[in-house]
Amino acid sequence: MSRSFLQMPLIAATALGLHASLSAEGHRTLFSSESVCAGHPDKMCDQISDAILDEILRQDPKAKTGIETVVGDNCVALYGEVNTTANVDFEAIVRRTIQQIGYTNPDWGFSDKSPFQNHLHQQSPDIAIGVKDDEGAGDQGMMFGYACTDTRELMPMPITLSHALTRRLDQVRKEGIVPFIRPDGKSQVTVAYENGKPVSIEKVVIAISHSEDVDHATLSQAIIKEVIAPVLEAYEMKMPDAKNIIINGTGIWHIPGPQSDAGLTGRKIVVDTYGGYARVGGGAFSGKDPSKVDRSGAYAARFIAKNIVAAGFAERCEVGLAYVIGQPRPVMIQIETFGTAKSQKLVEEFAASLLDTSVKKIVDTLDLRRPIYQATAAYGHFGREGFPWEVVQTDLIAAWKQDHEELLVSQVGN
Repeated sequence: MSRSFLQMPLIAATALGLHASLSAEGHRTLFSSESVCAGHPDKMCDQISDAILDEILRQDPKAKTGIETVVGDNCVALYGEVNTTANVDFEAIVRRTIQQIGYTNPDWGFSDKSPFQNHLHQQSPDIAIGVKDDEGAGDQGMMFGYACTDTRELMPMPITLSHALTRRLDQVRKEGIVPFIRPDGKSQVTVAYENGKPVSIEKVVIAISHSEDVDHATLSQAIIKEVIAPVLEAYEMKMPDAKNIIINGTGIWHIPGPQSDAGLTGRKIVVDTYGGYARVGGGAFSGKDPSKVDRSGAYAARFIAKNIVAAGFAERCEVGLAYVIGQPRPVMIQIETFGTAKSQKLVEEFAASLLDTSVKKIVDTLDLRRPIYQATAAYGHFGREGFPWEVVQTDLIAAWKQDHEELLVSQVGN
């Protein structure tokens, strides 16, 4: 059962049935997650929004932003709000980001030469009044952070492998290892679990855009050899049977990107988080400065959950937070360990020492008013090195265990 570690009101929620079933003795289940390449239209929008955010924060760390990008057939546009002193060439950033992702061929119906529109406007004063100096949350909402022992990244296996596959797809394209693929692509991995532990890969699905002069057999052979095999080997997982590897289910995919499917910032929040394996908050991340708790609160929740698991206090942990616009502290802090905690009391006391979850303390402690966000906008916001919310507090964990030796002995016997 979920319990608050700071005696705050809880938002009623039902623990995921998935985790209950995974912990059943002898029970075998399947779980699938997907990821998308950097050239997927929605992910392109996320990267554009965060590239603009980074440039704004580079000039004006106190800026407030909510930047939405839309891409469609031969067009790209910006919407949303900004409150900043920065002088930004929005069009130049948009075109440079599109070019970096790989859309440089106008024949695909979208490129770095496509028409551009800017509809950004000044932030509403009704919002600005409540978020000055990060003293209050930039919006209401709930957010969740999760960690588990599936992988070395302390992330669920299905989303971790899915992200690894899309990263590898982009890598082999950019490095010319598989020169005939194009920027748009997706992956999906189905993992078999026994007693809550991943035991095998049941199915791998890849959809990847490609040039007209390559046949399906050649494409499949290259993707299996250069993408799927090395990724699964890196995670010490065996390849599934050939019949359970699907490359481009319809056979062909020539036109990548916005001509085939429009894109919008924030539409891939499940890909951005835990692949559906844990609960997801109500708001997206990209384009938002850290006063927006949709972003900073989710990072804080992951930081707490990851360090609880890294400390060995639980095998699975989900941290939930909820905020009210303009208010500094969360109205909910909730920790769920799905029956895997060595001691709930231990988890709660350790969590309370990790991070003050007021908006300002999250922003300051994790040093979030820096231009670090474009790198988050593809392959997931969690489970990758280089971000402050992913840092395991090794020294803090060791010191806390030493200072709380009596509690540890009383709760777990060592």
